[in-house]
Amino acid sequence: MRTPLFLLAGFLLLAASMLLGKLFSSNYPGATYAATLIFVMCWLGISGANLWVGVAKAGYTLDEEFPIFLLIFGLPALCMLLLRWKVF
Repeated sequence: MRTPLFLLAGFLLLAASMLLGKLFSSNYPGATYAATLIFVMCWLGISGANLWVGVAKAGYTLDEEFPIFLLIFGLPALCMLLLRWKVF
């Protein structure tokens, strides 16, 4: 249940980042690039913290937790990069 909630949070953060990038792009032409970069860096930190909690606190091994980390980080980050490439 934890993985779908993290994915939902990632896609909500992605939507907020895209919205802010689009809103500020009229005054600041590099806003979509900055929003993409900030989203990917923040989401990497959040996903890394989730990986650490899974390994250090929940008792999973790194081999068990790393594919979940790749899913949680990779899916929203890939969607953000694809949307940035196709839409903006």
